[in-house]
Amino acid sequence: MSTQLAESEQRTDEPGTGQPADAEAEAEREENEYALPEWATEGEDSPGEDEDTVRLEVFRYDPEVEGKQEPRFDTFHVPFEQGMTVLDALIYARDQYDTSLTFRHSCRQAICGSDALFINGSQRLGCQTQIGDLEAPVRIEPLPHREVEKDLVVDMQHFYEQMDAVDPYFRSEDVEDSEEQRQTRANREKIKMSTRCIWCGACYSSCNIAAGDNEYLGPAAINPKDIPLTEHIQELKREAVKKNLKFW
Repeated sequence: MSTQLAESEQRTDEPGTGQPADAEAEAEREENEYALPEWATEGEDSPGEDEDTVRLEVFRYDPEVEGKQEPRFDTFHVPFEQGMTVLDALIYARDQYDTSLTFRHSCRQAICGSDALFINGSQRLGCQTQIGDLEAPVRIEPLPHREVEKDLVVDMQHFYEQMDAVDPYFRSEDVEDSEEQRQTRANREKIKMSTRCIWCGACYSSCNIAAGDNEYLGPAAINPKDIPLTEHIQELKREAVKKNLKFW
């Protein structure tokens, strides 16, 4: 039986009967199911101090569970290795302890943007955050200001709609469609950081204005508008920016 270390309620009746289980069998089941594995240590303070394990405190919530399950934090002890990321630790916890643990991930290379999480109080990418750089216990939560679909998965639909609402370019009336518009190396350097947005939603989640105003596009959606403003490829029309963005 896999060793799940989730701090959850335990059954006191025999499944399917509604009757009290045999005390000895119940005790044996609890010992097998909730005991720490051989490599784990109770009272662990830090992955840096104990190179064998790291303690994760993971947010759990499933709104579709009958009876409106209350949010909670489950604890998982994961074997620690140098170079381990938060995403690595989550995958291990899911595969070895609790296959119902739900979170998004894909490329593991900070390209897809799907694994943005709230880690120890900050928005971060799970695949880029080193366990060894974090204080223990490592507390992992879904992105704030978004509706939780299950565990660490949040609804990103509104964020994507805000991103799609903005055209990251201007249409010039002075240049024919077939005419090439060149960009200088100097201007390309100015916008380099802006072009690295991977639509992870971390900046949007950390923005208090976006959290309180659904009409505000948010920093990620505003970012593409900054690119043509900086490029100077064509005549800038700030009126178009003001039409698409909301300012204070």
